[in-house]
Amino acid sequence: MSTADGEHLGLRERKKRATRATLSWAAIRLTVERGFDNVRIEDIAEAAGVSPRTFNNYYSSKGEAIVARHLDRCLLMARELRRRPADEPIWTAIRHAVLGQFVAGPEVVADPVPADSRQWLAGVRLMVATPALQGEFLRAGATAEAEIAAAVAERTGTDADRDLYPRLVAAAVMAATNVAMTHRLRTDPPVEMETLLLDALDQFAAGLPTP
Repeated sequence: MSTADGEHLGLRERKKRATRATLSWAAIRLTVERGFDNVRIEDIAEAAGVSPRTFNNYYSSKGEAIVARHLDRCLLMARELRRRPADEPIWTAIRHAVLGQFVAGPEVVADPVPADSRQWLAGVRLMVATPALQGEFLRAGATAEAEIAAAVAERTGTDADRDLYPRLVAAAVMAATNVAMTHRLRTDPPVEMETLLLDALDQFAAGLPTP
């Protein structure tokens, strides 16, 4: 989030965003540490310092809370793409919009990744492979892809409902993001997300020229 955006957000809205991010991070951290089936909504609420009722004000399930950080990050890509200079080539703008969310992190970083990165990554691998979360990830991806397509359409003078191009680009952006994240979890030692994303996006850019 830019400083200007932060200034326009009221204290109440900033606190709501912080609570949402804190709950999501708590859900992720506990699931990585214990396993999906061993985490209750009450555990997440306690770790975030709020009541279960407050949790339910933000999320309908622990799966939704876990996926929320990924969804928010992807939605920020679309928002940042709209902010890029109008005369900037589309794939240059996309590179900046996407990389910014992984290099600088999401809007609110609730907690650092634990020091034992190997153990953490092992837990993340198990978490993302949990069947109960697959539907949540698919829904989040579809929501983000639609927003990115709309942003691409605005920049390229195309129509996200009628034209293939914005949908193709949005699908490519989400594919690059998902493949890079999966590849990072698979490699040992893990490759930096920035490196993987640049490679993936550049490969797509070479084959999807602006209309």
